[in-house]
Amino acid sequence: MSVLGALRVPDELSARVPAEERGRGRDDVRLLVSRGVTVSHHAFGELPGLLRPGDVLVVNTSPTLAAAVGGRLGAAPVVVHFSTYGDDGRWAVELRAPDGRGSTRPRAGGPVGGVVRLPGGARLVLEEPLVPGAARLWWASVSVPAAGGVPGGAAGGVPGLLAEYGRPIRYGYTERDQPLAAYQTVFARPSPDGAGSAEMPSAGRPFTAGTVAELVSRGVQFAPVTLHTGVASAEAHEPPYPERFAVPAATAWLVNAARAGGGRIVAVGTTAVRALESAAGADGVVREAAGWTDLVVTPRRGVRTVDGLLTGLHEPRASHLLMLEAVAGREALDRAYTEALSRRYLWHEFGDVHLLLPELPGEGPR
Repeated sequence: MSVLGALRVPDELSARVPAEERGRGRDDVRLLVSRGVTVSHHAFGELPGLLRPGDVLVVNTSPTLAAAVGGRLGAAPVVVHFSTYGDDGRWAVELRAPDGRGSTRPRAGGPVGGVVRLPGGARLVLEEPLVPGAARLWWASVSVPAAGGVPGGAAGGVPGLLAEYGRPIRYGYTERDQPLAAYQTVFARPSPDGAGSAEMPSAGRPFTAGTVAELVSRGVQFAPVTLHTGVASAEAHEPPYPERFAVPAATAWLVNAARAGGGRIVAVGTTAVRALESAAGADGVVREAAGWTDLVVTPRRGVRTVDGLLTGLHEPRASHLLMLEAVAGREALDRAYTEALSRRYLWHEFGDVHLLLPELPGEGPR
């Protein structure tokens, strides 16, 4: 039986504050390294020595939004998590109930036609579930007054609403609110239309400008992609919903050229894998692409573009584990997560990270 099937992560292994509040800086996290079923333990600062000249790190440049806004549905206080901006001008949102400790807990979805009053005179009307029969995420129309009572512009004015009244999405395992800067990675770049990620592409969080400079000096290259992540299912562990992505022509060229030259493609985060794999054909060739992706990477589907993955530690039922299994195999994951628990690695967005690399020639189980 797989270890992951019976795995339980103790509450005390949830990272409750960012690394810079626990230690010396963002990069002061541990790095679990899997090469096949061989596991080793490192500091994140050792990453440059674990990669090779000619390797390419694919990074997600999506900025994190202050996507949580308090409001009222009738007399009841709610917190709206803004997830994804749709092509028809509506937003996919999740309504949650305040838990009295600064975070939130799940609540029943809907109702159809429910009106949420938001700060600054904004209003949100719930219209229909994002997926028929699933109640967590709903499509909603949002009206945001602007100066002089003129409705907002890009994305229905929601980016301005979030900038003024929003805060980063926070779950109950964290200790307290953090500034938005704590949820931005060094790779984040503002989007012209104000779009971004509801939740941080957290695998890139430990990187600093110094780490990037050292990697570049050692011949490791960086390839940007964009995938705006929606609201995670912290309790339900549902598969990811469709998300906006873009793979630039320059990134497609660099990835294809590096692979042809024997370099390894290492994705920084599951979002980078999803974007890159969505831009690849069955032949594994990456092409410039942009739009929506509903791709779910599983062991059966496999991966076509990446050789390795840097990611956080995921809950046992999280759908992301299927992607990790596609990259490394179930036996490797079982070994790594057993080690992570025994060595007391920290989970979640402020926690430690896991690097999955191809097995070296001659290596085997230890």
